[in-house]
Amino acid sequence: MPLTSPMNPAEFANIANCERDFWWYRGMRKILFRMLDRRLAGRPIGRALEAGCGTGYFSWLLQKERRWPVIPMDISPDGLRYARKMGVDRPVQADATAIPFAGGAFDLVLSIDVLAHLARGAEPAAAREMFRVLAPGGLLMVRTAALDILRSRHSEFAYERQRFTRRRLVELFETAGFRVVRCTYANSLLMPVALAKFRLWEPLQRGPASTGLEPVAPWLDRLLYAPLAVEAACIGSGINFPAGQSLLLVGEKMG
Repeated sequence: MPLTSPMNPAEFANIANCERDFWWYRGMRKILFRMLDRRLAGRPIGRALEAGCGTGYFSWLLQKERRWPVIPMDISPDGLRYARKMGVDRPVQADATAIPFAGGAFDLVLSIDVLAHLARGAEPAAAREMFRVLAPGGLLMVRTAALDILRSRHSEFAYERQRFTRRRLVELFETAGFRVVRCTYANSLLMPVALAKFRLWEPLQRGPASTGLEPVAPWLDRLLYAPLAVEAACIGSGINFPAGQSLLLVGEKMG
């Protein structure tokens, strides 16, 4: 049976067009790197897996800029076409709920905005698979969409199937066997703006589901990026946020 994407195939083109420079992608990468680097603290990465790489751009950054031996994996042939065109090394088509690698194969597993696209009830299988393929002492880094109240037209367009609270995300990975080292909300400072847009403005417009990845004026891009840069500094210093549009979790497979 052919593998099919849990994300709207039309969204891959939108992501590929903006993920290098768009304020949200730049800011959320900065937050993720600050949190990840704080935990790694010089720990060597022998082999890493990005389980759900999308277009492959994040894996490309890790391979080319950090020289990490990352295997990019995604269920979607649409996303992997962009990854191959970009020159990402060793892309693999596979399902995050049935990862085709041996147990203990990786020192680091990354899952970036994947869980929200899984059908509800499939996420425990993905968590168990991530645990299985990690070596003892290996680290897991997860980012996913948070809080049902923040669902939007873009959520519908991208085929987002679920969002998480901190408690639910922690329970998911603890049940799979991980020791959760840290879990925090992110993209928090812009949450009031998001609530106004998603719960007031969008219902008034009554428009169809659509991508939220349209370019904005350079001044607005800088303005929207600034709160994420502040959050990156806070999270990098160990501060956790009590609510936000995304969740970040670091877990460890105890040896």
